[in-house]
Amino acid sequence: MIVSNKTELDGLAHIGEIVAQTLVEMRKHLQPGITTKELDEIGGRYLAQHQANSAPNKVYNFPGFTCISVNEAAAHGVPSDYMIQPGDVVNIDVSAEKNGLFADTGFTFCVEPVAQPMLHLVHATRQALAEAITVAKAGALVSDIGKAIETRAKKSGYKTLRDLASHGIGRSLHEYPETIPNYFDKRDKRKLEEGMVITIEPFLSTHSNHTQTLSDGWTLVGKKGNRSAQFEHTMMITQTTPKILTSSEIW
Repeated sequence: MIVSNKTELDGLAHIGEIVAQTLVEMRKHLQPGITTKELDEIGGRYLAQHQANSAPNKVYNFPGFTCISVNEAAAHGVPSDYMIQPGDVVNIDVSAEKNGLFADTGFTFCVEPVAQPMLHLVHATRQALAEAITVAKAGALVSDIGKAIETRAKKSGYKTLRDLASHGIGRSLHEYPETIPNYFDKRDKRKLEEGMVITIEPFLSTHSNHTQTLSDGWTLVGKKGNRSAQFEHTMMITQTTPKILTSSEIW
């Protein structure tokens, strides 16, 4: 989507704030003993209270309001009766629609007590997002985003999940540019445009470059023992720093 007027931008900022605050609300309840289904229901209630629709449920008939991926699960984790344990690494991804506009955000959290290697992975992934945001300007190559992410991953001793990507968003959950790789593709000559709305969501992992789908048909996992992290914001491209539409006190 290319934002063409203030009404569109205000609408995107509104749904962006809703998904960001949904994530904040879920984070408040993330502790040992809660199930991922209970956590998901908290997110679902918050979305409903603000007249927003779960995007994965609305668009793909996903069996939950949000995606909650724990430990070896990298993405698209289905809420279940799994009870959060001390030391778990938990990714919560929230995307929603309101008045025909979409926003998407995700963060990775470590449940106390936190192992130092997991803290390092989460910090490096968050840093990858921050560094990728700095290169996302009108006229820049789309591939500059992947280059920034991959550079940070290598410097920090990690891989990137190459089958998961950032994407365009706005009037649908996934739109042009549908795939913004988490690695540098020198063949990709697409350029970012002023007003373009995209997500940036690096996936860094300890051992895997790719995922496989579990028997539930949704949950994506890496190699046995792999751990990964994801951080995501929705933003509008400008001539300088992108306008973040999903900022929250967590960030």
